[in-house]
Amino acid sequence: MTVDTSGFRVLDRRRAGALLHVTSLPADQCGGKLGASAMRFVDFLDACGFSVWQMLPLGPTHEDGSPYQSLSVHAGSEILISRQWLLERGLLAATDVTRSLSACLHLAYSRLASQPALQQQYRVFIEEHAYWLESYAQFMVLRTLHAHDGWNRWPEPYRSRQPQALQQLQQDHGEALELVKFGQFLFYQQWLELKHYANRHGILLFGDLPIFVSHDSADVWAHQDQFVLDEKGEATVVAGVPPDYFSATGQRWGNPHYDWQHMQQDGFKWWLHRIASQLELYDLIRIDHFRGFEACWSIPASEPVATNGTWVTAPGDALFRAIEQRFGKLPFVAEDLGIITAEVTALREKYGLPGMKIMQFAFGDDNKNPYLPHNHEINTVVYTGTHDNDTNVGWFNKLPLEQQQRIADYFSHPVETIPWVIVAATLASVANLAIVPMQDLLMLGSEHRMNTPGTTEGNWRWQLSWSMVPEDLPGKLRHLAGSYGRG
Repeated sequence: MTVDTSGFRVLDRRRAGALLHVTSLPADQCGGKLGASAMRFVDFLDACGFSVWQMLPLGPTHEDGSPYQSLSVHAGSEILISRQWLLERGLLAATDVTRSLSACLHLAYSRLASQPALQQQYRVFIEEHAYWLESYAQFMVLRTLHAHDGWNRWPEPYRSRQPQALQQLQQDHGEALELVKFGQFLFYQQWLELKHYANRHGILLFGDLPIFVSHDSADVWAHQDQFVLDEKGEATVVAGVPPDYFSATGQRWGNPHYDWQHMQQDGFKWWLHRIASQLELYDLIRIDHFRGFEACWSIPASEPVATNGTWVTAPGDALFRAIEQRFGKLPFVAEDLGIITAEVTALREKYGLPGMKIMQFAFGDDNKNPYLPHNHEINTVVYTGTHDNDTNVGWFNKLPLEQQQRIADYFSHPVETIPWVIVAATLASVANLAIVPMQDLLMLGSEHRMNTPGTTEGNWRWQLSWSMVPEDLPGKLRHLAGSYGRG
């Protein structure tokens, strides 16, 4: 696949956007998220005068639902597939759409031969995505055969990807392997139709690329030489962050570290393939935990928390130079929150990547706080909060009364108006891109929070209902965005 980003500028003008993960969309009448439901959200953004839709990673998840611990950095989550789309293309009958997703995929695949044009597109898709698709299908079938146990606990022939074992897998489970590939074809087809629809309406899709990948993933299984693992496939050190705003003991994410020396020796081939697939899906990409490209927090795998880790340098400059040489100007945004050194800032600035500002982090006692609106910079993306923050309303209501009053004094507005004033101030910021989570546009409380870092229960489940959206909200937001020169 060829991706050309030459001449692209991330913050080419003042823009406004909303943050809403695709899984939070209302399901369409057949249970999918792509298709009519996603198109309606594009229409909503268009009506608001917004031109950016930001979302979280789209990959298939583990049982906890975290999009940051995906089973693949290339694949899309099949649960998002619209059965209505399959019905409209003659791959399902009206009586089929109430069946399980796996049954629908099986039926649709059995009817693919009746759609020659689509069948040819499927062949092209398999060829263009061969780098990751074959190993992903093998991984998913083997994971099912082994009751979702981690790949490092599979029998040795599968764990070490012995060719004879994989050939036998093809002979015994060829249809199951094909259905996994077909599911990915459907996801990509539907996603790219959504992307084209959004782009025609002037909406850019803003994706999210986690720096690390899950140990239990097709990527680590298929490319064990790219990661710091022992002879049994176990990670010897894992990723995380030291104690910070979110947690007094830091965060132990558990992802394996990259073998950066090996990656650099082969010209970062693994990364170049990863970036290519993301540039196919998105117009903009947020690089989550950007500081890890300068130095990573490395925690011994035996440690239960992140406190006893150490910083290990990473070849971020060499990596981004290789990516830029391959793809041209990069439509990246650097998530540069937390402990940021001069070296991290220098790396971001060298490649012209916008950083991030979070309004919820702004209101301490120091008027030099870089998150305060009067200290923002143009080459920046400003948020009320991210998916890791409480909602704007929930956060403000939990502040001590004296801090609430201090914020009210800063904006010269009554305390009771401040949550909406912060949304307006985000759009008013000098930063060229302003993103507001959908929950904050709707003025929702803490019960609508997407994620609480450091916890494993109740996250990633928030659902939007169209009944939550006031009829006058699009007009209100269009006026506000226009007042501040955004579109």
